[in-house]
Amino acid sequence: MNTVQTDLAKGKNAASFLSVAAALLMVYLFWGGTYLGMKIAIESMPPFLMAGARFMTAGLILYILSRAQGAPRPVALEWRNAGIVGGLLLLMGNGGVAWAEQHVPSAIASLVVATVPLWMILLGKLRGSNRRQSPFVYVGLLLGLAGIAVLVLHSGGSAQTRLSPLGLIVLIFASISWAAGSLFSRSAKLPVFPLMSTAIQMVAGGALLLILSFVMEDWSGLHISEISVRSWAAFGYLVLFGSLLGYTAYIWLLNNADPAIASTYAFVNPIVAVFLGFFAGNEALTTNVWIATFLIVGAVVFITNGKEKQK
Repeated sequence: MNTVQTDLAKGKNAASFLSVAAALLMVYLFWGGTYLGMKIAIESMPPFLMAGARFMTAGLILYILSRAQGAPRPVALEWRNAGIVGGLLLLMGNGGVAWAEQHVPSAIASLVVATVPLWMILLGKLRGSNRRQSPFVYVGLLLGLAGIAVLVLHSGGSAQTRLSPLGLIVLIFASISWAAGSLFSRSAKLPVFPLMSTAIQMVAGGALLLILSFVMEDWSGLHISEISVRSWAAFGYLVLFGSLLGYTAYIWLLNNADPAIASTYAFVNPIVAVFLGFFAGNEALTTNVWIATFLIVGAVVFITNGKEKQK
């Protein structure tokens, strides 16, 4: 992590093949594992409280590291924008996923969240974007919608494999919120130093999640002595590997590798999450889920390739 942060702080634009490969592997595995990590963490932790504590902890650590590396203090406008981005990405996006995983398998959550590129295109159209899309993008949109339809149809399966319709709706809403936050962050004034930008987004989003945990009375269901070792370990994984190492590696990739390479996490993470849920989380995967996996991952591949061909 120190090497990655040092390179980022120096603004290096070139990186060795091994460095890029290592950073990619971290993003693929660490972010792909966060879905199962959240599933295990909320076994004995309230979802919004867990998510809020996760991002507040990671955000404060990144803030301290950023300041130590010379990043200036964020101004009021940057904090306001960070609050909007953190609200969309972390409060409604990640918080929605954490809540939904009480009712759906982590593999399903990862697949629905993988549709974020689809929602970004649709929201762009609603905002009046006149940008012409490649045929690949439209194929991807159709595949993504088909994948979601397969998951929704799957929700009426057997008692063992039945999915919560409400859980799926919350996941779709969380994905749309994440897409909206991503679009807003592109034009919003945020700290130039990437780690500081990430830090204040996490702090703001974490604070909003902690406030929501009070509103939802998550604290009333918290009993420290009853939190399992599994949940503590998963929480530690989410903070260290999911938020600190995973985000740092992703930011480093954006600054030192082709953005097209960095964007591949969008269709690798759900594959990692599906297999982790199946082999490590004992989650039942039916034929419908496998079909949805291929449709949604294929959709992201088509959309990503279509965007690259436009450049």
